Amino acid sequence: MEAGGNSLPSGPDGSKRKVYYFYDPEVGNYYYGQGHPMKPHRIRMTHALLAHYGLLQHMHVVKPALARDRDLCRFHADDYVAFLRSITPETQQDQLRQLKRFNVGEDCPVFDGLYSFCQTYAGGSVGGAVKLNHGSDIAINWSGGLHHAKKCEASGFCYVNDIVLAILELLKMHERVLYVDIDIHHGDGVEEAFYTTDRVMTVSFHKFGDYFPGTGDVRDIGYGKGKYYSLNVPLDDGIDDESYQSLFKPIMGKVMEVFKPGAVVLQCGADSLSGDRLGCFNLSIKGHAECVKYMRSFNVPLLLLGGGGYTIRNVARCWCYETGVALGVEIEDKMPQHEYYEYFGPDYTLHVAPSNMENKNSRQLLDEIKIKLLDNLSKLQHAPSVQFQERPPDTEIPEKLVKPTINEKADEDQEDEDERWGRDSDMDVVDDCKPLSGRVKREYLEPKAMEDQKEVEYARETDTETKASYSGSMLIDEPQIKLEQDNINKSSDQPAEMNS
Repeated sequence: MEAGGNSLPSGPDGSKRKVYYFYDPEVGNYYYGQGHPMKPHRIRMTHALLAHYGLLQHMHVVKPALARDRDLCRFHADDYVAFLRSITPETQQDQLRQLKRFNVGEDCPVFDGLYSFCQTYAGGSVGGAVKLNHGSDIAINWSGGLHHAKKCEASGFCYVNDIVLAILELLKMHERVLYVDIDIHHGDGVEEAFYTTDRVMTVSFHKFGDYFPGTGDVRDIGYGKGKYYSLNVPLDDGIDDESYQSLFKPIMGKVMEVFKPGAVVLQCGADSLSGDRLGCFNLSIKGHAECVKYMRSFNVPLLLLGGGGYTIRNVARCWCYETGVALGVEIEDKMPQHEYYEYFGPDYTLHVAPSNMENKNSRQLLDEIKIKLLDNLSKLQHAPSVQFQERPPDTEIPEKLVKPTINEKADEDQEDEDERWGRDSDMDVVDDCKPLSGRVKREYLEPKAMEDQKEVEYARETDTETKASYSGSMLIDEPQIKLEQDNINKSSDQPAEMNS
């Protein structure tokens, strides 16, 4: 019987962390539609594993507050937010022009409760950022990490970019924030939002070449003040644990040394795992989790988010295991009995072996990428310093503490106030509402092997109705910065593909 294998070293990194875990029991009810590979049900499966492995008792388990319209408008255009709030499956045929304008309808379908789904996952990520700003060590929101959403449009199964909203919240307290993306797809929405600033560094490890979204060339490095603050690690099919870590650790070690972030956001998209329905990498769960373990070792406030992942039994395995890594708790490979136990047969284990697929990433290619990126980092002489005139107030979110840690009472910072963002962070965010690419993320329409029948057609549960009313306009003055399209999307002239 194999143990979890996530023992942490002794010393500073061996200490327990104060971890907040954000989870809404309703999140698994949302349903993108039959045949669509994005299944929020995977979040419920993850939660069930966490409960039966006994991990919840080691964390503060919090139900997030719904993000309000004005909160979403800190990044997204107010007319786009209004559209998400108002559109329903029954009314979409009357709004075809708007659907096309906002890129909603194919990859990003209209489904019952769409807006409350966005409010839920965004609320968890922003709530996690608030907890880190208040002194917590790690915050987790597996329903978040939807990194493709743009200011004015949906993209790649993503409607609201909770990551950008969380980073804006962290910037109220921290001079510099690091974003790391290990999803198989390029984190284009987050990179684009912060492409011109030196206060946010974005690092994305992703499949590149005839693959959605088609961006993320190694030569895309940022623009203006943000030059060299965007790092892209383009990879080919079949990359394994050893090859991946040969890039991840030296690059991220140098980033931490040079950039010195006050907080780290790690998007843990599980579609980079071996055997993913839409993916083409060959990472094991332990290899994927090694990235979490490594970033945890720097003892910097860490926000862990979900993302892609379309073989949902492996998504649940991965995020359960990575929650254990975050907590410093070992969990057994043998899976406990629980309500979704039948998904994990025939072995009923937490870990699955990678395949024997070919690794198309040669040692020479990997070395060239590493040398190029380390050279870019060497051009950053020191971490930029930001002068705060007056720090914007922290967001106070009235979330409900579902279950305190086993040894602690509910924290004294659980407040009843509902004070949201009073003003914007002094942050430049790229404002370009033109669609940057015609690609679609719908490889699932091809006759690829379908998921197990129980994954494709699990019972639809009660849909959640939209509850909030639209507030109407943005409350903050956002810098209006436009970039030439070729500066922010050098790869958009590549042929469109049926992507993953």
